[in-house]
Amino acid sequence: MCTKYKDILCQLSLLKSYCNLHCRCCRKLFPGEMDWIHPITIFFLITLIILLVLKMGHFWNNSSQNLPPGPKPLPIIGNLHIIDQKRPHRTMLKLSNVYGPVFRIQMGFQKMVVLSGYEMVKEALVNQADAFAERPIIPFFKEFSKGLGVIFAHGENWKVMRRFTLSTLRDYGMGKRTIEDKIVEECNVLTKKLESYEGKPFETTTIMNAAVANIIVSIILGRRYEYEDPTFQRLLQLFNENVRLFGSPSVLFYNMFPALGFLSGGRKTCLDNRKEVFTFIEATFIKRLKELDENDQRSLIDTFLIRQQEEKTNNVNGYFHNENLKTLVANLFGAGMETTSTTLRWALLLMMKHPEVQRKVQEEIAVTVGSAQPRSEHRKKMPYTDAVIHEVQRFANILPGNVPRATTMDVTLKGYFIPKGTHIVPLLSSVLHDDSQWEKPLKFYPEHFLDSEGNFVKRDAFMPFSAGRRQCAGETLAKMELFLFFTSLLQRFIFQPPLGTSREDLDLTPAVGFTTPPMPFDVCALPR
Repeated sequence: MCTKYKDILCQLSLLKSYCNLHCRCCRKLFPGEMDWIHPITIFFLITLIILLVLKMGHFWNNSSQNLPPGPKPLPIIGNLHIIDQKRPHRTMLKLSNVYGPVFRIQMGFQKMVVLSGYEMVKEALVNQADAFAERPIIPFFKEFSKGLGVIFAHGENWKVMRRFTLSTLRDYGMGKRTIEDKIVEECNVLTKKLESYEGKPFETTTIMNAAVANIIVSIILGRRYEYEDPTFQRLLQLFNENVRLFGSPSVLFYNMFPALGFLSGGRKTCLDNRKEVFTFIEATFIKRLKELDENDQRSLIDTFLIRQQEEKTNNVNGYFHNENLKTLVANLFGAGMETTSTTLRWALLLMMKHPEVQRKVQEEIAVTVGSAQPRSEHRKKMPYTDAVIHEVQRFANILPGNVPRATTMDVTLKGYFIPKGTHIVPLLSSVLHDDSQWEKPLKFYPEHFLDSEGNFVKRDAFMPFSAGRRQCAGETLAKMELFLFFTSLLQRFIFQPPLGTSREDLDLTPAVGFTTPPMPFDVCALPR
């Protein structure tokens, strides 16, 4: 089969290397009849013809409108040849220096407009919030979430689920003393776990994920798990793997060429993981349904199921169905664990890298809190610690490309026309590292959030939770968690690199993924 299409493929210079590679190697690597190349060949031929006829589509070539500038895309691959596939945001930052704060790029068949810099991202997400309040239709996330839940949801479903999520999080204590008590309890469990290592090196990922995940689990399921619980460990593993794969070249490839999805191992793994997570969630809420008491609601799942029963009673075919519940719970579990635990891991790494900052935080804790349990009320009296936490979030830049948006209407931005439904990338990295907003944008510098007298200063360009209509629903909870976990840990321990590792050896290069955690590292927690 490979030989049959060789002459046709080799006439196309763009695919010549691809063809030659497989003609030489396919029979060696895959003995037998090579029927698998047939659909790939047909796909490329048909696609090339369509693209040549349409001249890359109406969007890029509508000369009657003032479209954003950008690098010229090649047939089929678009601008893929200039994109860092592991860290696309880095290429986008470089392109913004050439084309300005609003520009367009194309990755395979994905066409998008990138917004760069604080002023431009604020103009779009805050000043024109309604116009940038949708999510784009991205092949992988369309297949993964089906428009349900809250993170990648669309239209009315997103509005209903977001209202439900915000109200339910508040009902179960977000921003209140009740949830603070649970965080404090988990802080104590975490410190005992760290004490058990007796100053010996340990890797932080699983422990921090488990501690933070227990907070959102207490809201969703009304319980907590022991860190060693095998079910809990498996759930953490599944979510960690998916977050990593969401930003992988394999999933990026699928989004660019969805017809070749069978070649994306990352996509298949993510879908298999989702199936396993959904099985757990389904078993959990079926059990909750059997025990459901409208007058004794103990978790978000309870509240959702009560709303579901109300819809059935009123013969309403609404949004509170099982598929939405599974996706919503998975969204909240993943988002509630990943961002906060990743930020805390960055905080420990940066404290080891900057021991002088660690000492100043501990001195402030000693003066303000003493040996008492840190509480949210202490935050206003601890400006330096508050500044350090903010600077960790800014410097770590854990969601550099943001979660993409889409326009809900035709928009004019900086004089450029952006059609309704356009895929928008509001680069958070360009905001958190904007040299017009930050004195030392690429350095870890807590003084970014302090005035000349040492008082904490809010900064408008501080947007780690994004902004506008799609701003993180759990921001209040995350801020409380970060402060209480961070201060509790630094009150009890001095964090140092393992013996034989100097602070200069500590690697601040972020790992690849949908979020950007630090590379795995070992730490020694020495009791104070």
